Amino acid sequence: MELLKTITALSEVPGPSGNEEPAAELALEMLRQYCPEAEIRNGNVIGRFGTFSDNKPSLVLDAHVDQIGMIVTYITDEGFVKVGNLGGIDRRLLPAQPVVIHGKEDIKGVICSVPPHLTSGGTEVLSFDDTAIDTGMTKEELEKVISQGDYITFDVKCRELAGSRITGGALDDRSGIAAILCTLGLLKDRQTAYNVTVIFSTQEELGERGAKIGAYDIAPDLAIAVDVSFAYANGEDEQKCGYLGKGPMIGLSPSLDKALSYELINTARSEDIPYQTEVMSGMTSTNADRYSVSRSGARTCTVSIPLRNMHTPVEVIDLKDVELTARLLAGFIKEA
Repeated sequence: MELLKTITALSEVPGPSGNEEPAAELALEMLRQYCPEAEIRNGNVIGRFGTFSDNKPSLVLDAHVDQIGMIVTYITDEGFVKVGNLGGIDRRLLPAQPVVIHGKEDIKGVICSVPPHLTSGGTEVLSFDDTAIDTGMTKEELEKVISQGDYITFDVKCRELAGSRITGGALDDRSGIAAILCTLGLLKDRQTAYNVTVIFSTQEELGERGAKIGAYDIAPDLAIAVDVSFAYANGEDEQKCGYLGKGPMIGLSPSLDKALSYELINTARSEDIPYQTEVMSGMTSTNADRYSVSRSGARTCTVSIPLRNMHTPVEVIDLKDVELTARLLAGFIKEA
C-alpha cells in the first residue's frame, strides 16, 4: 500500500470524538480492501479478516478513528463563535490557529489572538471560556449555517519533513489505522494463527467509549491496541519517551498481559524488527484499558507509534515506525 498517501488521506479527513462519520467512512472503504464484509456498527468500523476457525483464539487489532477537536457552544452578539473542547487539546497553541467549523457547510475561521502590543508583555494560556473563533461573519449570517453542537477541527494539511518524517493533525491515531491496514496487506493470502477482527473505534479521546462497546461486542481472547505514544523532543525526559525512527513501542504495565508483551518482544527479535519498550506504572490511557477488563477479560497489550507534539495540529511521526509496527503485528499474527 502507498503508506504516505494512506496516512495523508486519513489525517486530513475530519472526525473528532462523537462526530467520526467522515473519517469512519474513509477507514471503512480502506478496510474493505482486506475485509470485504466490514461495516460500521455502533459507530465503530469492524471487519473480520481471513478465514475463521473454531480451533483458533480470537484477536482484535484496535486503533481509534477519532481525533481531538472542539464544539460550538454559542455565538456572541458580535459574531464570535464560542467553543468547548473535545479531548485534551494543548491550549497553549490555540491563539491564531486556523480552524474549520463543520456546520451546514464548512466555515473557515481563526481563533482570536490578542496582539502582544496590547498586553503587559505576556499573556496567560487561554482557557476555553476565553476562546473564540472569528469567521468575519455576523451573528445573523452564522446562525444560518452553524448551530450549537457543530464540531470544529484545526485547518491543517499533512506535510513531508526530512527523511521519512511527516507532520500533520490527527496522526493520533490515524497512523495506527494505517499500520493495521499495512499489517493486513502483509498477511494477505497467508494463514494466521488467530481469528483476526479489526476495530477502528470511536471516542477514545472521551474515555475509550467505542472500545468499550467493541470489546463487549467481540469478546476477544487477545487484543492489541495500536496507538501512538510520546517521542522524545528537545527538553523532554528521555526516560519517559521513545524515539522517532527506532520502531514500535511495546507496552509493559501491570494493567497489560506480561506474557503477551514478551511474545511481541520475542517476535520482534526473531523477525529482526527494531523495537522499543514503554513502561507504564498503571493504566495505559489507551483502548487497551477497556479490552483487558471487558466481560471475563482479554489478554491485552499496546503497540505504539512514537509521535511528537501530541494533541496539536503539528504532530510528527516517522513513516518507518508505521512500517515496522505493521511488520511486528504481521509477524506475531502469521501462522508459524
